[in-house]
Amino acid sequence: MAVTIKTAHEIELMRESCKRLAVVHDEIGKMIRPGISTWELDKKAFDLIKELDGTPNFLHLYGYPATICASINEVVVHGIPSKKTILKEGDIIGIDMGLIYKGYHSDAARTYGVGHISEEDAQLIRVTKQSFFEGIKYARAGNHLHDISQAIQNYAESFGYGVVRDMVGHGIGTALHEDPQIPNFKVPGKGIKLRAGMTLAIEPMIDAGTWEVEILEDDWTCVTLDGSKSAHYENTVLITDGDPEILTLYRDGKEV
Repeated sequence: MAVTIKTAHEIELMRESCKRLAVVHDEIGKMIRPGISTWELDKKAFDLIKELDGTPNFLHLYGYPATICASINEVVVHGIPSKKTILKEGDIIGIDMGLIYKGYHSDAARTYGVGHISEEDAQLIRVTKQSFFEGIKYARAGNHLHDISQAIQNYAESFGYGVVRDMVGHGIGTALHEDPQIPNFKVPGKGIKLRAGMTLAIEPMIDAGTWEVEILEDDWTCVTLDGSKSAHYENTVLITDGDPEILTLYRDGKEV
């Protein structure tokens, strides 16, 4: 699959898809508290996406059984919601989800603290989020893709954190996963030259300990190899000739 350059009409549809996803993320974020199950979060996300005339794009993709990925503590990504999985005081949870609106996909992830969390965990969440913003300083036409990757890695590793290698970001548009792959770490070569009209899902996944991960027996749940906690932050981003446009921020511009 070639890297797609969106037309003005396609960009408007991407904006609308992403705006609707930001609303859902905002509502799910308000529900995060001790005692709630990840199944309840999943059901609410499904219902909200449907109310907004969207379709959950994670549900049944490659056989995935839910609307959201709910990844707690040492789970990096792809935590499957369950009635038996109850959030506890001091947990951290990554919520990753997306939707389709009029044929166009959106994708975003946030990590939340559950109740009172340690300063150590709060820092991990802050640094993961900021590593995204460090990366997108380079997300403009004329720069190269791996400029973003290097900036994310440099920032996260300056705090002694591990940058996950096995999972990467991706292009997005009429498919959830399009070219190019977007590592959060430096790889050989400069990567493609960025062009206005590209839409990218940039998503640092940062571990408090090792970058190494393993997949559990359900073939989905990805956990840190050393049991350290992990955080995830993602937005769908439009490349322009100037500053990038972050499409999955909430309506008034505040981050969710």
